[in-house]
Amino acid sequence: MIRVPIAAPPRSYDAIIENGLLARVGEHLRELSVGRPSQSRLGNPLFVVTVAPVRRKWGKQLMTSLTSVGLTAKFAEMGDGERYKTLSTVESLAEKLIRLGADRSATVLAFGGGVVGDVAGLLASLYMRGVDVVQIPTTVQAQLDAAIGGKTGVNLHAGKNLLGTFHQPSVVLIDPALLSTLPDREFRAGLYEALKCSVIDRPALFECLEKTSLTALRRDTKALEYVIAESVKLKGEIVSVDEREGGLRRVLNFGHTIGHALEAESSYRRFLHGEAVAWGMIAAANIAGSLGKCDGRTAQRIVDAVWRLGRLPAVSARGKDIVRFLQRDKKTRSGVVHFVLPREIGRVEIVNDVPEKMVLAAVSELRRISK
Repeated sequence: MIRVPIAAPPRSYDAIIENGLLARVGEHLRELSVGRPSQSRLGNPLFVVTVAPVRRKWGKQLMTSLTSVGLTAKFAEMGDGERYKTLSTVESLAEKLIRLGADRSATVLAFGGGVVGDVAGLLASLYMRGVDVVQIPTTVQAQLDAAIGGKTGVNLHAGKNLLGTFHQPSVVLIDPALLSTLPDREFRAGLYEALKCSVIDRPALFECLEKTSLTALRRDTKALEYVIAESVKLKGEIVSVDEREGGLRRVLNFGHTIGHALEAESSYRRFLHGEAVAWGMIAAANIAGSLGKCDGRTAQRIVDAVWRLGRLPAVSARGKDIVRFLQRDKKTRSGVVHFVLPREIGRVEIVNDVPEKMVLAAVSELRRISK
């Protein structure tokens, strides 16, 4: 078992990583509840926000784990997919919680991928002016990134994650065994987030990812645990210093600037989140090379590492449309678009003076190489 502490005032919490952990979720939650003052113990029953596929595959095992220690749970399902990451979904879930009898002592269990985690986290931050949330991520992207750090949010037509809060979980319970049923495409999409972390501040992780394959990682549980743990540790370190993205945490947006714009431009239907981030990393590497922020070899290593994991859905967006969405992105401040660009493997820089013509050229290059 790997335990990663996340120091996010006013309270810290742990991310616990272990194969087979789902069977012991009840034990961990019971231990957490007993160890807290009575006025802040996790509520019982618990309210599990999930999607139908996750409930079918893993719901019974979760319920068995909870009931074995005297906890009960009620399920509140939401639609599956990025298009359900909306404020109307949060409202619908809140109405379900009311009907299920959730009060101010409720605890929400986010049991699913990144969309479920973001939506359930936002729901918990708003319901009865804030209740506890526990993250039990079931996808690669959620396990190594989205479930850590307390960011919640939903999308608007104008852009991704434009409505949200910071609401730290009570604990994050990560079971890599849950990834065994993921399709290769979803598994691969999550690994792009690990690649992102490696470029930011984990060169040893980058070397691991640029030498391995998707098939090898799916078979090697220890290697997969390492990839997840290193990514979680990095995010934990950054969140502990900058919870609300006032400075250092912004480096976690490497690949997300153009990536988010690609998602929004395609109405969240063409790319999985990690795939859009992968294209964003390629664009950022090319921009960094053009600006002289990194050498050509570094930029090419990043591009090659992305391709080593597999092919990506084609980019058809026009550069001017991407620029329009960039202006609406929450990372844009006073009309200035901020990019996170690589300097070398393990070090990035936040840049706010990227010429528009360079962005247009980067998107044009994505279109060209994706044909």
